[in-house]
Amino acid sequence: MGFSCGIVGLPNVGKSTLFNALTATAAAEAANYPFCTIEPNVGRVAVPDPRLDTLAAIAKSAKIIATQLEFVDIAGLVRGASKGEGLGNQFLANIREVDAIVHVLRCFEDPDVTHVEGAIDPVRDAETVETELMLSDLESLERRVDAAAKKAKSGDKEAKTQLTIMEPALAALREGKPVRSLKVDAETRSALRKLGLITAKPVLYACNVDEASAASGNAFSAKVAERAAKEQAGCVVISAAIESEVAQLSDAAEKKEFLETLGLEETGLARVIRAGYALLGLVTFFTVGPKEAHAWTVLAGAKGPQAAGVIHTDFERGFIRAETISYADFVACNGEAGAKEVGKMRLEGKEYVVQDGDIFHFLFNV
Repeated sequence: MGFSCGIVGLPNVGKSTLFNALTATAAAEAANYPFCTIEPNVGRVAVPDPRLDTLAAIAKSAKIIATQLEFVDIAGLVRGASKGEGLGNQFLANIREVDAIVHVLRCFEDPDVTHVEGAIDPVRDAETVETELMLSDLESLERRVDAAAKKAKSGDKEAKTQLTIMEPALAALREGKPVRSLKVDAETRSALRKLGLITAKPVLYACNVDEASAASGNAFSAKVAERAAKEQAGCVVISAAIESEVAQLSDAAEKKEFLETLGLEETGLARVIRAGYALLGLVTFFTVGPKEAHAWTVLAGAKGPQAAGVIHTDFERGFIRAETISYADFVACNGEAGAKEVGKMRLEGKEYVVQDGDIFHFLFNV
């Protein structure tokens, strides 16, 4: 099961620099002019999770495999993109395919790096991009609602069901509100996401600040944080320039020392990755043994067979039960054998809802 976050923003906000640092590659060309990223670049990154190292140490695992997220660097959007300005049509097509949006906002002054709008104002930039995305969704949804309404009049039950989902979304867009702002239950939220509407996707604002502001942010990032809180969106402060420097360091101790000199405990990228993971509503479960300690990802609310299916489709098809130990119990009992001894291993069936940190051994028959 793959999950992807699209990195978006206006040109020259640090999107490609951030992506390059994120994937520790130079796959995306970072240049001081608009549209330097023509095709979406894709990178997979490990999700930092200290629990995995702890489990591997207890089980004496020969190999550690972290769960991963996919990040997609998408060409810069400009005002008028919904009408095809710049690379608008391509941008909008690419962003429809991702699960969540990481919106990079420029929160630093630099006379050597031009801004497409001529002045630094991250909240205005967020509104510019949001407006283009809403206009695109509005145009798409109006066509679909018209088509569904015609079918519903002729008695099509599926069309009637679709209208109950699409009409509130259309009303929100006409009021200038993103679809994700709708207060709906989980089932309706899932149905909305299946419509492929861009503004239904969860958003994480990444405030790209100067090096001096990396630890505590600045006035620009504070305004973004205020907007994010109102929207119930995610928000992290990051310095793409620092992340770019950190990416050049291969020694872990050297990285730690460099970060400490800047008053940072961890990279901003680690925060972005974790925030992206949380934004998607994901939970981690583990499989642990002498060969490997492996972290896996499922959507919150997934049941035992779905978790088994992430490892192999045969596991889901022939799922019998899952031998289950919580992370806390596994650590407290110093491993699987200790947990079994004190009765901390449980047998869970098909209706069991996966909890973050569960350690599973799946029993199946195909």
